[in-house]
Amino acid sequence: MTETIVIANQKGGVGKTTTAINLSAGLASSGFPTLIIDTDPQGNATSGLGFDKTAFNPNIYNVVVELMPLEKTIKETTLPNLSMVGANSDLLGSEIALATAIGRESRLRGALSSIKERYRFVVIDCPPSLGILTINALNAADKVIIPIQGEYYALEGLAQFVEAVNRVHDTLNPRLALEGGLLTMFDPRMLLSNQVKEEVSKFFGATLFNTVIPRNIRLAEAPGFGQPIMQYDPKSRGSQAYVALAQEFLARRAILPQTSGRQTQPEPQPLESEL
Repeated sequence: MTETIVIANQKGGVGKTTTAINLSAGLASSGFPTLIIDTDPQGNATSGLGFDKTAFNPNIYNVVVELMPLEKTIKETTLPNLSMVGANSDLLGSEIALATAIGRESRLRGALSSIKERYRFVVIDCPPSLGILTINALNAADKVIIPIQGEYYALEGLAQFVEAVNRVHDTLNPRLALEGGLLTMFDPRMLLSNQVKEEVSKFFGATLFNTVIPRNIRLAEAPGFGQPIMQYDPKSRGSQAYVALAQEFLARRAILPQTSGRQTQPEPQPLESEL
């Protein structure tokens, strides 16, 4: 059964794209056919996986605006089991193009129905907004993961975003559920980070992922080389954290990694305090 996971938060700079890329890579490296869909006009997930976003055509714009079949936009990444539907600045015009379109909130959901049998997981990276693209993603999803930066203002707008998720559940997509929160860019040496962690734990309760993504220079470098962190530096703390996240994600579903065709990844090590 295919499961669609949205990575979303209305705040920018909280690690959405980094999480979408590296969770997808972790699931693919565990042997599960995975499709990542970039719905952000900035196209950072697209370039972060080694594609020239200006040349990624056709792309998700053609799907949600022109109703092109999704399978015509899928490209293979350099990582086995990981495929991509890219995005670029074409999407900037999607809000206007869809303003009066019939079924505008369900375009992506309808497109996914034709390709779901090919993938175990579909991961959707969203723009930092509550616009029509994010609504399309939530309407197509089974679960949503909300990255929260371990810094000041981390909780700003969080309750509003969760309320929006609940509203999509109530009016458009009754199967949509909150997978949980994920702390990102976390520095355990900072008192503020630990205070944020405490508040986020209260907000999400048992749904908060135990895995914490550290602030790590190798994670910041990897997109510039068009690689997920597991390829760019598999021994880094960032890679260890995202391998652990993928394992925790699968453990919540009582799913074991598949051995056939699987790339070997290092065992997660205790996260050190150094950046």
